[in-house]
Amino acid sequence: MSLSKQEIERYRRQLLLPEIGGQGQQRLKESKILVVGAGGLGCPILTYLAAAGAGHIHIVDADMVALSNLQRQALYTTEDIGKPKAECAARALAALNPEIEVSFTAEYLDAENAKDLVAGCVLVIEGVDRFAPRYLINEACRTEGVPLLSAAIGRFDGQIALFPMDEASACYRCLVPSPPEDAADCETEGVLGAVPGVVGSLAALEAMKYLTGMKGAMKNELLIYQGREGRLRRISVPKDPACPVCAAEVRA
Repeated sequence: MSLSKQEIERYRRQLLLPEIGGQGQQRLKESKILVVGAGGLGCPILTYLAAAGAGHIHIVDADMVALSNLQRQALYTTEDIGKPKAECAARALAALNPEIEVSFTAEYLDAENAKDLVAGCVLVIEGVDRFAPRYLINEACRTEGVPLLSAAIGRFDGQIALFPMDEASACYRCLVPSPPEDAADCETEGVLGAVPGVVGSLAALEAMKYLTGMKGAMKNELLIYQGREGRLRRISVPKDPACPVCAAEVRA
């Protein structure tokens, strides 16, 4: 499954990077990525992964496009209002890059379908806005041994975490063992439209670094973006011996 002449021309600027080159581009082409959430974060993540040549992207989102989404979800247009996000996003990505395969599930990820959706992927990216599905995704990734990139935003800020999910890896529950009592979401607290663009682009960048094996790719780390201050911080996330997911593995 080598690169065609058309693909070489399409990705030429990327291929010029010695950190990517033909080998890295081939890794992207052979990757199967699950993206859960096609909202504010999912839109830039999906756009840049598709444009970069990620070979197979599967989108999971049960929501319909709403007028209030268009302030920050640039994959959609006014004509998409009332239509399934997953379907609209898949159509937009296919138009952007017909060299890749795009599929979708216009349903919520739940306990019944999580493992099946995760299985066979080389990376799962979630940009959901609730802890229950985030925990389900984390547990499915841990069970299947599939790396997880988790992204979140609120107001002017955002964060990205990446867990390889090997035996020594931390997981999302090591970082957030239980939902914070003061947890807010964009629906109640708001979000500046450019923030998901910035954080989603950073998430896509980290995903590409990880997928291509680039030096400096995040592993068991948290990247924190503070939009008002224009500040980035990167910290390690250690494996928690009391983690409700990882510790359960040890006990088993």
